[in-house]
Amino acid sequence: MRRGAVCAAVAGLLAASALAAAPGGTGQTVNVAATAETRPVGTAAVDAADDPAIWRNPRRPAASLIVATDKRAGLYVYGLDGTVRDFVAAGRVNNVDLLDLGPAGIIVVASDRNDETQARLLVYRLDPATGKLATLGQAGGGAGEAYGVCLVAHGAGIDAFSVLKHGAIHQVRLTLAGTGVSGTIVRSLQLPTQTEGCVVDPRSGTLYVGEEDRGIWAFSTAETDRNGTLVAAVDGRHLVADVEGLALAPVGARGGWLVASSQGDNAYALFRLPGLEPAGRFRIAAGKFGSTEETDGIALDPRPFGSRFPQGLFIAQDGSNAPAAQNFKLVSWGKVRAALERR
Repeated sequence: MRRGAVCAAVAGLLAASALAAAPGGTGQTVNVAATAETRPVGTAAVDAADDPAIWRNPRRPAASLIVATDKRAGLYVYGLDGTVRDFVAAGRVNNVDLLDLGPAGIIVVASDRNDETQARLLVYRLDPATGKLATLGQAGGGAGEAYGVCLVAHGAGIDAFSVLKHGAIHQVRLTLAGTGVSGTIVRSLQLPTQTEGCVVDPRSGTLYVGEEDRGIWAFSTAETDRNGTLVAAVDGRHLVADVEGLALAPVGARGGWLVASSQGDNAYALFRLPGLEPAGRFRIAAGKFGSTEETDGIALDPRPFGSRFPQGLFIAQDGSNAPAAQNFKLVSWGKVRAALERR
């Protein structure tokens, strides 16, 4: 959640100085260009686009879908060509995540901040054939303003992590019953300051949460555990505040990467799993499509998505897409990996 042009400019200058002085590999930032972009969101001239989520079509990966938020209006569904497949007016929905539960369908959950005193989780089912969203219901996400949300399967249902602006994190157990949904808060955690981005590694049962000014925390998804660890601190070199969107690229039983939007210097920081060692940085530079600045939400899937994204897909919200409204840029994850290996 950006804090204004002046703060962003100051952060950018500080970050540039830190990077120039940084020895070794963590301060080196490579550039890649977007392969595609979505149509702009409908809300123009203000900060509106925020967070994407990817559904991969297992039979026809090139026909996969993106669900993304206009945090002042509702939810979009895009094809990988960037065209709009659906829009659901939902008002102030901030972040979004989804899970493919097989016979139970593709479940989409968005954080609802229409009432800043009571967070809600809006639950939909995505039709993979039509790209349409069908409303299933809603559940409470805790007292406070809704910001982030991320999901992990729990039995036949879903655990949704409702991340609130003031640092509270509520683990909400969602139960799907026919065309309805119910939710129960089974655990509550607290970070000291403003939080938003989160992602779950289902292999290790680890929840990663971004505290915007401080860094990335790791928690167990076990509801009996209350202790978190700061695993990647804001240092002005590899990770520059604000820490915004988080995304995961799992490889094998334990490996892969955690990626964070390093909003303060318009970059993306990689951490190698499972140890969270810094593993490079990249920016999305102008090419056929524009560059990205002040990115909030990101999404990543390292599996193939057809001929344009044969080695995975990375998506980033673009906070400065003038003269059009904000949108989302689609990047070949294979090109990111190749650029990092050449540095």
